[in-house]
Amino acid sequence: MTLKTLHLTNAWHETSGGIATFYRALLRAANGRGHFMTLVVPGQSAQVEKVGDYGKIVYLKSPSAPFNPRYRMINPNQFLPAGSVLQRLLVSERPDLIEICDKYSLPYLGSLLRRGLLRGVDFRPVVVGLSCERLDDNFRSYVGRLPLARSFCSAYMKYVYFPSFDHHLANSPYTAEELRPASQGQLVPRSVWIRAMGVDTQHLSPLRRSPEGRRRILEIVNGRDDTVVLLYVGRLVPEKNLPLLFRLLVRLVRRRHRDYRLLVAGEGIERRRWEEFCRRRAQTRATFLGHVSDQQQLADLLANADLFIHPNPREPFGIALLEAMASGLPLVAPDAGGLTSYANRTNAWTTRPDVESFADAVEEVLADEGARLGRLKNALRTAERNRWENVSPGFLDLYADLHRAATDPAHKLPPPAFSSTPARSLRRAWYQGFSRAAEGIFRIASDCVGHRET
Repeated sequence: MTLKTLHLTNAWHETSGGIATFYRALLRAANGRGHFMTLVVPGQSAQVEKVGDYGKIVYLKSPSAPFNPRYRMINPNQFLPAGSVLQRLLVSERPDLIEICDKYSLPYLGSLLRRGLLRGVDFRPVVVGLSCERLDDNFRSYVGRLPLARSFCSAYMKYVYFPSFDHHLANSPYTAEELRPASQGQLVPRSVWIRAMGVDTQHLSPLRRSPEGRRRILEIVNGRDDTVVLLYVGRLVPEKNLPLLFRLLVRLVRRRHRDYRLLVAGEGIERRRWEEFCRRRAQTRATFLGHVSDQQQLADLLANADLFIHPNPREPFGIALLEAMASGLPLVAPDAGGLTSYANRTNAWTTRPDVESFADAVEEVLADEGARLGRLKNALRTAERNRWENVSPGFLDLYADLHRAATDPAHKLPPPAFSSTPARSLRRAWYQGFSRAAEGIFRIASDCVGHRET
């Protein structure tokens, strides 16, 4: 039987990189396998984009997200009422499995589907939660270190997010670790699998480095023949730890060893702030390109720069870092976060996430050509192992396994990273009482809405 899956995410923006890159790679793999796949994302207007014979992207007209207006958010009012746009879509698609990549407004949809509480939905799909970021990291980035913030995030993950799904996936061990304490003491057994993301090596290669490509990149940064071009590719948003990136540039300029220039390829709500910072502090040594949508142009930048700088120690995974590796570009990055699942001192220059350590790592890259060539060779091997062609089947295979296990209890699932533990005694009774009360309140509210519509 041909599998049909539907995927929802609020972490979508065509200029955002990671999530859009992942889902488009998954759509390509699904088309190659004859797996029907529908991706539902928020958009400025309602439209449908066909992707091959088996895939499509459905854009739901949605309002701007509260903390980052460059993004949009599918809200509960788009799936709670019977006859709502998302309920109609679910009924028309009737997917075997629904995957939700969001920790804010969409997990509630997972819980309602699991309990059969949506009035207009008459089937029960397998419901999967995909963790591509950590709630605690995002919370800290946007609202700061508020009192009880950590306790709030832990409670939300344990009592709201984790129970909303039949199964969980995470893109790295670092991301999965937030689910581990949430998995302890649950009513229903659930497991967590880790599936790494990948890199498109079709256009990326160190062979793209050329005298002409080097000349163009030096013209962009207004550099000389001996200029060292540092490259950052990513969003300009609070969670990326951008102070480290731009303070590093200031430190390197002050050292006066070389003519350092920083090239920034990316957009985001903090762009204006850092442009002003660089005008005042970095002597016009930074050039901001905005989002680079042309993949050939981006591949040329990656191949003809001198170093790739990634400042975020809480990166959930980091597709852009793999792209740098595939391009033969030395990577300087923190020795923490999801990137450590593939980047280390054998294939990159990983170090403590502070300005002095990063500056020393940059100097180390440039000082030892033998070590640099050895690590770059290992980096190319790492990128090859993580090509989308090697990675995407792991997601599709797991979806098929999860669906088959739902229809055939004898089907053996692949080993998870870890599984939940059962709640006992008073906690179990409290869970059951709270769950029944919440379900009852929702049924009453849903009936009221239904009567008004009639």
